[in-house]
Amino acid sequence: MTNIAVELSGIRKTFGGFVALDDVSFTACYGQVHALLGENGAGKSSLMNILSGLYSPEAGSIQINAMPLSFSGPKDAVRAGVGMIHQHFKLVDKFTARENVLLALAVDRKKPNTQEVHQKILRLASRLHCEIDPNRIVGTMSVAERQRVEIIKALALGSRILILDEPTAVLTEKEASSLYEVMAEIAATGTCVIIVTHKLRDVKAVAAEAMIMRQGRVVATVDPKVTTTAELTTLTVGTEIPEPRRSTKPSGDCVLRIEGLSGRDDAGPLKGTSLQVRSGEIYGIAGVGGNGQTELVDALSGVGDIKDGQILVGTTSREWTDATRLSSAQLLDLGLAWIPADRQNCALATRLSVQDNYAIAHIRSGIGSRFWINRRAIRKLASQAVAAADVHGVRSLAQWVGLLSGGNAQKLVVERELSRSPKIIVAHSPCRGLDVRAAAAVHGRLLEARDNGIAVILISEDLDEVLAISDRIGVMSNGRIVAEFNAPGDRQAIGDAMVNHV
Repeated sequence: MTNIAVELSGIRKTFGGFVALDDVSFTACYGQVHALLGENGAGKSSLMNILSGLYSPEAGSIQINAMPLSFSGPKDAVRAGVGMIHQHFKLVDKFTARENVLLALAVDRKKPNTQEVHQKILRLASRLHCEIDPNRIVGTMSVAERQRVEIIKALALGSRILILDEPTAVLTEKEASSLYEVMAEIAATGTCVIIVTHKLRDVKAVAAEAMIMRQGRVVATVDPKVTTTAELTTLTVGTEIPEPRRSTKPSGDCVLRIEGLSGRDDAGPLKGTSLQVRSGEIYGIAGVGGNGQTELVDALSGVGDIKDGQILVGTTSREWTDATRLSSAQLLDLGLAWIPADRQNCALATRLSVQDNYAIAHIRSGIGSRFWINRRAIRKLASQAVAAADVHGVRSLAQWVGLLSGGNAQKLVVERELSRSPKIIVAHSPCRGLDVRAAAAVHGRLLEARDNGIAVILISEDLDEVLAISDRIGVMSNGRIVAEFNAPGDRQAIGDAMVNHV
């Protein structure tokens, strides 16, 4: 092949004795989208961090355009035509899109021409079939818009090898489909596009070739167009992942009623939301992001700004408690628990230990007081939880929880919240950013909670997730529930309800 862009051969990388990459080789060509597929911790990002100059390999070689290269840092990789869009964007939120591009160009050019850069952004945005205002502050943009700015920045730097790390992790289904079109367009112009992902949908949608990694090694390189989803799953995790099971038990009494809930701002996302959830069922809420899902979760967490309506929680005496304006602590006492969408900022204190993060759920229930904490009890509880949830990567219960992978951190959060013995659990995008095995583990625990009589509210922009485990499905559009479906639900009808209501 004469259009080979990248050849990595025999790459090895370790971190403190842990082998992240073991004799890995990878080839990618211009004019194609290549995928690196694998679970969290498989070594995908580490390999691309070597190609982008962030890491140095301990063994192996890098060739770009058949030229052996050695990078001393990301700047060398950029000069060689490599651009990487990280999962967590490298943008200055207080700067405009143009200022962010100017900042990147200033690495090699002392005084890039502002007007030329402005026009270049417009040209690149037009080429990607998107609208980006160069004068707009990045911090006011959506996630998808910021991602476009990152891509434009890389292309403005002259990148002919473009790496996107977990590009659809925080995008809605519609935004992900739009990104697939952008990637195909970029590849069609002769750029080598490499996506790092654990999502089979990404691979099937856009990749011409997929290299699958597991535990730092290459398992296989396949054509995703002829490889089935089941085969890709087995290659990725080393075993088949069972389909979520439907409940055979009838649901119980209604335990949560939301009636006409509206936010303080009349123009805000919540506009008269009403729904009911029963014990022993998973009520899934589907919808395009920005239609009130986050505000509904805030209201159910005791931090929302509510103008009208009620949140009523059923008690054991079959009476109803008005929980509309209760605090988070009061809601906990009523039996609510939460799995937030942003585990790093809302569910975990990343610089506290694994055991302390788990113990937060039990401080008010017998392992201490405001003046004294029973450390022995904490260690015992945390150790049992780590084992029960199969949380990997815990070398010590005293290690920072921020050192765990996303999937293992989420398994700890789910185990902690369920250990409160709640009667209602609100799970907001619980599998965002998780690989197929970790997602299956989280779904398994939510299904188990349902079977134990807990009412589960699943809010997700991933329609596949909602369809997979929900017993009933409500569609949220323009701040209210506009349609309801019993499982398994008609995907087309649900999709129509998501976009056709005003």
